[in-house]
Amino acid sequence: MSVKTKLITALTLILVVAFLATSLVNYAFTKAAVRAELLNSSLPLTGKNIYSEVHSDMLRPILVSTSMAHDAFLKEWIEAGEKDVGPITDYLSQLREKYDFLTTFFVSAVTDNYYYQGGILKKVGPRDPHDVWYYAFVRTGHEFDLDVDSNEAENGALTIFANFRVTDEKGRLLGVAGVGVNINRVTALLEQARAEYSREVYLVDQDGLVQVHRDRSRIERYYITKAGGIRDVAPAILAANDEARSFEYDWDGQHYLLSARYIPELKWYLIVEQSETSALVSARNNLVRTVIIGLLATVLIIILCTLTINHYQGRLERLAKTDPLTGAANRRALDEAFEESAYKAGRYGIPFSVVILDLNKFKAINDVYGHIKGDEVLRKVAETTRRTIRPTDLLARWGGDEFVILLDGGMAEAEALIHRVSCALAEIETDVNISFSHGLAQFIEGDSLETMTHRADQAMYRTKERSCKDEDL
Repeated sequence: MSVKTKLITALTLILVVAFLATSLVNYAFTKAAVRAELLNSSLPLTGKNIYSEVHSDMLRPILVSTSMAHDAFLKEWIEAGEKDVGPITDYLSQLREKYDFLTTFFVSAVTDNYYYQGGILKKVGPRDPHDVWYYAFVRTGHEFDLDVDSNEAENGALTIFANFRVTDEKGRLLGVAGVGVNINRVTALLEQARAEYSREVYLVDQDGLVQVHRDRSRIERYYITKAGGIRDVAPAILAANDEARSFEYDWDGQHYLLSARYIPELKWYLIVEQSETSALVSARNNLVRTVIIGLLATVLIIILCTLTINHYQGRLERLAKTDPLTGAANRRALDEAFEESAYKAGRYGIPFSVVILDLNKFKAINDVYGHIKGDEVLRKVAETTRRTIRPTDLLARWGGDEFVILLDGGMAEAEALIHRVSCALAEIETDVNISFSHGLAQFIEGDSLETMTHRADQAMYRTKERSCKDEDL
């Protein structure tokens, strides 16, 4: 694995781990904050609001049933022998219309008649399942009771009954009077809490039996002391306490938070519960969004870093293999190119050659025109030569005014290349005369770069010597 790959991999890991760690830490803090807010504020506040409305709705039926139990007219009518049904019917009808109750009733302990706003409904009996409530209430000896049951007078409508014991001056039981309220008035509040806050709100009696619930199948059938995970905290919930208290339990893979409040007037407990999972939906969605954005940002950063590293690595590699003055390859690049060409020549029999170019009288150019002019000449020679040679050939600066061309092919290709370069350099527009001497050498098995350039040097000096002799003649 290259250094660049290691660097990119390390950077990717650091960014991914940092984003994930930050996101998870934020989620953990958010989860703790949501949990604390639910237990200490939100659930108790919902319970308080529902408590106020339920208390308001149920207080009037309780007060009216209490008033009925102490009403002198009712007691006098009972003690007179319950001879005329008309007065009791009018009495119950007036109360029902005045307070908008679903039903008003009186069950006589003397005649067993069940009176309601429409007259006599029936005679109660211990064997009638619908009358169990009456005998159970009488046996308790309690003065007051709330009961949820089907209402025979209203086609079986589920009703909350406020029952109150009626006694004479000596404490003898005369019967039970009370009113019935449509349970829909209370369940509507619970449905509203469910819709607005995703919270389950319900009422249970002192035995833990559900009395009011949005799911009517649970009413009078579901005990919190026996059901699910809540049974573990049910005893603590049913410990009478006017203050709101918070509890937690686990059930079916979810963690639930709840607030419980005792309503002494009703002798019921108001329970508000919410799944912590549903409460954290927003936090989880935010975590997912953060992770996705973080990963996208990481990918973008890695791409930009890769492009930047590649760009600067390319520049460094070019600088490491390029002569800074002329832009030609340096000795390091020439060595690498030679090794590659020598490998191909040995394995595939592909010939290659080197050409040495030596600018004539370059020292005189520096002496007469200065080094700046000399540098300009070197740059123009290198630039022109690079444009002239083939893309597969390599131009390298060998020394001060010497260049080496590494090319594919034998001596014939080298001679042709020298001819093209000579023609191209002759066309350079400059105020100094540019000419060069050259030497050629073809690769022989076992050659090194030094042996090849040595032979090319020797060939170049032989050419120079012949040129000098020709000039002397």
